[in-house]
Amino acid sequence: METFYYREYSPNLSRDMEIKRYGHAGRPVLFIPCQNGRFYDFENFRMTDPWGPYIESGRCMVFSVDTMDAETWSDTSGDPSWRIQRHEQWMRFLTDEVAPFIQYEANRLNGWDGQPGIIAFGCSLGATHAANLFFRRPDLFRGLLALSGIYTASYGFGSFSNTEVYLNSPVDYLRGMPADHPYIAQYNTARAIMVCGQGAWELPDTTIALRQIFEEKGIGVWVDLWGYDCAHDWDWWYRQCDYHIPHLLD
Repeated sequence: METFYYREYSPNLSRDMEIKRYGHAGRPVLFIPCQNGRFYDFENFRMTDPWGPYIESGRCMVFSVDTMDAETWSDTSGDPSWRIQRHEQWMRFLTDEVAPFIQYEANRLNGWDGQPGIIAFGCSLGATHAANLFFRRPDLFRGLLALSGIYTASYGFGSFSNTEVYLNSPVDYLRGMPADHPYIAQYNTARAIMVCGQGAWELPDTTIALRQIFEEKGIGVWVDLWGYDCAHDWDWWYRQCDYHIPHLLD
């Protein structure tokens, strides 16, 4: 499997950020690690196992980035106003710096000429971030695989609320989205899959709430609830990837 390491200064975050690419061709995928995760978690936690055949065959290439959760969602004793602003800086890093870079690399490596849509992928809090990227920027993110996420910002910010917190709480902003909003047509031309188990350590309530919202607004996201034996853990996420990656890349 071809890999490449990048380290660049981020103007949005005022610090160096690290990225690793897995693969040589195919659809671009952005992997957001789990809570407080690092760019190397994609391989350290063996996500290369389920994704490997598709990466090696040139059907997709995965770009893995660093999170900023330790300064934002995880620092629950810190100033929530500062933390959500810092999180938004990270989101701008992803949309204004990382996404154009991924599109450039996808064009270069595939011999394409355009703006290839990126698949956002993550597990646990990484799924929360991936979903926010997809629902907030459907012009950039044209696919989603979100496994075991929590889709209300209260997970990281408690009762604190402002505009930025609202914009990171999919249950809230999708519930408030008008039924004729132009983003809905964009969602429905993409392929988006949200999965959650109902076993140990899983919290499926917000996934179930989103399923209801999707039904009410005609949003064609596949919500797949797994059984009560399905835990919030890597072994189950590998199985969910095995099942859903073929549907995502078709």
